[in-house]
This record gives sequence, structure tokens and C-alpha cells, in this order.
Amino acid sequence: VQLQASGGGLVQTGGSLRLSCAASGRTFSSLGMGWFRQAPGKEREFVAAISWSGGSTDYADSVRGRFTISRDNAKNTMYLEMNSLKPEDTAVYYCAADLLALGVTPPEYEYWGQGTQVTVSS
Repeated sequence: VQLQASGGGLVQTGGSLRLSCAASGRTFSSLGMGWFRQAPGKEREFVAAISWSGGSTDYADSVRGRFTISRDNAKNTMYLEMNSLKPEDTAVYYCAADLLALGVTPPEYEYWGQGTQVTVSS
């Protein structure tokens, strides 16, 4: 499975961004998907996850109510809509995939994208 994350950028506090993760190489609809992020000097942390059908989702407490994960199996693409962004959301965001659904730790995911930088200015 190959994953390509995109959509990062520089945004002011309170702004919004939409990240995308395009997948290829395996039936996308069979994969559980997730977003993680890693800030400088910190460990990679869970952001959100979505089941293969999109019917189940999970979020980190720090982003719940502000971020929305979704997927379009017809387009082999997953999304992360990020609203009310804060400086502490600044990180490299990674998309990940696995046959396991709704994993919340990095070891639970076999496939990873290259990451996209999100910077929130104060």
C-alpha cells in the first residue's frame, strides 16, 4: 500500500485546513485508516482513526470536536478536516493504514505516508 499525504501549510490560530491521504496498491475499502502527528522533539501521537466503511471513528481528546476524519472509498482517499486550529496543533501529520480498524498507536499500522507539515501561527 502506498500512501500520499497532502494539504498541509501555514495557517493562523483559529483557521482551518483539510488534509488528504491518497492510497494505492491494495483495496482501499478493506483498510482501517488513521492520522498521527509528530511535533519536533516529541513522539508520534494519535490524532484520529476511521474504520474501513467509515462507519466508526475515534479521536484524540485534544482534537475531538475540532477535527473530522472521513473517507471516500470510491476515490481511495481519506481526509482530515481541521478547524479552530491552535499553535499546539503544529506538527508533521502522517496518514497510516492497516487491516486492523481504529488502531490508536503507531505499531498498529503497517503502512505509512510521508507526512505533511502543518504550522499554526499565534
